[in-house]
Amino acid sequence: MFCRQCAGIFGGSATRRSARPGRSVTVTTTAGGARATGAGSEPAPAEDTAALARLLDGRRSCRAYLAEPLERATIEAVLDLARRTPSWCNTQPWQVMVTEGEGTDRFRGALLDHLAGQSMAPDFPFPERYEGEFDKRRKECAWQLYDAVGIEYGDRRASAAQTVKNFEFFGAPHVAIVTTEAALGTYGAVDCGLYVQSFLLAAESLGLGAIPQAALAAYSPFIRSHFGLPESRHVVCGISFGRPDVDAAANAFRTRRREVDDTVSWFSS
Repeated sequence: MFCRQCAGIFGGSATRRSARPGRSVTVTTTAGGARATGAGSEPAPAEDTAALARLLDGRRSCRAYLAEPLERATIEAVLDLARRTPSWCNTQPWQVMVTEGEGTDRFRGALLDHLAGQSMAPDFPFPERYEGEFDKRRKECAWQLYDAVGIEYGDRRASAAQTVKNFEFFGAPHVAIVTTEAALGTYGAVDCGLYVQSFLLAAESLGLGAIPQAALAAYSPFIRSHFGLPESRHVVCGISFGRPDVDAAANAFRTRRREVDDTVSWFSS
C-alpha cells in the first residue's frame, strides 16, 4: 500500500527491484499520489497465474486434522512466506503467537475451562446480526457442514458440540494467534487480514490444512492473559493448522463463491 504520508516522506521517485530478475518498476510520487511505470507492469507468466489459481481453488477451511505435529522447519516455511505480506506504509502490524506440543494442549485446555460462564469480549465487535444475502450465505455454509457430519435440523445438542470444536482447534496440533497494534485501528486489522490470507495460501502450498477462526478472538482478554500480551495488542483471529485429515466428513464439502459480475460494478465514463 502507498499512502500520502509515505509520499510526503520520500517524495520524488525511486526504483524498486522485484523478486524476479531483470524486472523493475519506477514509482513517481506527486501531490496527486503515486504512479508506477516500467517493466513491473508486464503481464505475469501464465504459470504464475495457474499456480495462484490452484492455491485459491484448492484451499478450504480444514475442520479435522491428523494429530502428528509439524516439524518446526515446516512451520517456519509458512511464516517466512506470510511475513512478505504488504501493509499500509509497511507498518507490518502483525505479531503472531504459534503453539506446538504441550503449548497447544495447555492453550486448548485453558481456553475450554475459560468458556464456562464467561461472556464473549472480542477486541473487534462481532456482527450483531446477519441479514439478507449475508444471512443466507452464512446459513448455507452451516448447513453444508451439518449435512457433511450428519447433524440433523433442530439437533441443538449436536450443533453445540460442533461449535465447541472451534475451541478444540478441530484437533489441530498448532494454532497461530494473529494480533495487531491497537493504535493502528481498523487498517491495522485490515493489514492482518492480508497476512492471514498469505498464511493460508502458504499452508496450502505446502500441503497443509488451516482454518481462520474469529471464534478464538471472542475471548481476547483471556488470550492476552494466557500469552502475556500487553493491552495494546488486539486479537484479530486464530488460525488452526496442521496436516489435514482428508478422510474426515467435516472436510468433504466446499462452499461457493459469488461470480465476478455479482461483486463488481464497472464505471467507464
